[in-house]
Amino acid sequence: MSDNCTGDCSPRLRRDEASEPLPFLDSLMDFERGRLSRRVYWDSLIYQHELEKIFARSWLFLGHDSQLPKSGDYLTTSMAEDNVIVVRQKDGSVKAFLNTCPHRGNRITFSDMGNTRSFICNYHGWSFGIDGALRGMAGQELFEASGMDKKEHGLHPVAQVASYKGLIFGNMDPGAPSLESYLGDFRYYLDVMLDMDGQGTEFIGGPVKSIINCNWKVPTENFIGDIYHALWTHDSAARAILGGPVSPVYEDTDSYHVNHNGHGWEFNLDTVGNAATLGDKEIRKYLYSIQPLVAQRLGELRSKMIGSISSATVFPNLSFLPGQNTFRVWQPRGPGKIELHTWTIVNKSAPEDIKERWRKGAMLTFSPSGIFEMDDGENFEFSTRSNGGFVTRQQDLYMGLGEGTALPQSDMPGNVFRNQVNEANHRAFYQRWLDLMKARNWAEVPVRDTNRLDEAAFKHADAANVAKDAA
Repeated sequence: MSDNCTGDCSPRLRRDEASEPLPFLDSLMDFERGRLSRRVYWDSLIYQHELEKIFARSWLFLGHDSQLPKSGDYLTTSMAEDNVIVVRQKDGSVKAFLNTCPHRGNRITFSDMGNTRSFICNYHGWSFGIDGALRGMAGQELFEASGMDKKEHGLHPVAQVASYKGLIFGNMDPGAPSLESYLGDFRYYLDVMLDMDGQGTEFIGGPVKSIINCNWKVPTENFIGDIYHALWTHDSAARAILGGPVSPVYEDTDSYHVNHNGHGWEFNLDTVGNAATLGDKEIRKYLYSIQPLVAQRLGELRSKMIGSISSATVFPNLSFLPGQNTFRVWQPRGPGKIELHTWTIVNKSAPEDIKERWRKGAMLTFSPSGIFEMDDGENFEFSTRSNGGFVTRQQDLYMGLGEGTALPQSDMPGNVFRNQVNEANHRAFYQRWLDLMKARNWAEVPVRDTNRLDEAAFKHADAANVAKDAA
């Protein structure tokens, strides 16, 4: 039984130990030489171990608080290939369960979202409360005569569910570290997107779902720090919107890669560079108008990140773009296929007109028909598909850009590197990937990144504003 189960949770069979790590893992990458084996993209054996070692014990994004405002509100999503139901409880908490009936395995609900007092399987009529407990079934007396105990056959719970400033995450592993520990100092950067004005964020539109025939790590790498591709891949689209060439970002002045626990963010400090590609002056005006408030809450540096040329990934498969405000999960569907779920994220306090402008801007740029996403999707697919040949598979890839750019004395938390044109975050991502793939449990995962900020640091802005208001 998971550690946070109540009496409504049923006992489950649990393996004593995870499978042994694959013996060839260390040969897949050489961080000192900047070398990466193509095998990480095509090998089905590696993919099956990823489902167990990465996705079954990492914190995965489930939804946003704004999607579940009332008791009984639910949404369905997936944690890799495990379908789950996420539902708001009567006490305001959120629980998540496998979206499968414990009787014959049928899917419980096929809706993307809704509100309910119970879930009923349409195969044999088994009924479950929003707390996951089995409430009844057709022919219940026959099961009772057979000695069945209903308490033992509720929906299987996601072991841990927690949230950070509106983002709801789940973890299948009851022994995994807390969400706060998992995110660590990366929360300092997440607050740029989630805590600009203290009023929170919300999702508008979506989810927009699409299929891309690529390995899940390819787009994850792209968003964790590959600004390098933008000036080439997206040049013509950016020119069409901006009316001229994109300003170069190769200079390393006020330009960084930062990572922590495998999460990564690349950015400069131009405030609205990403937002400019939406072609909407009102959005840029809005960002400039709130920048002083962000500076007061989060400091001058982070106030210049709010819509800048930047991209970010929370390990393993959650990515977003400040400025364009696209928010996305790369759901794996095999070694060569993903299902992409996207939303537009906005400040809850933003004017309704600005929210609608952002929704349309995100659709213009990063949607299945968006001018940037079509460019990226083609690259993602062929960066996966081209590895099909036997000889091609033997050729290593280069991942050494930015070696020697670390800034160990930086005042910013996390591992900081100068110049956002870099692959430092890629290497950190694959180090985390390798650590998890080799470990049999969380106790064996090396602690490579320690926090520099204490918990009070993530609350200082709110506390400062409260003190100011009281004065």
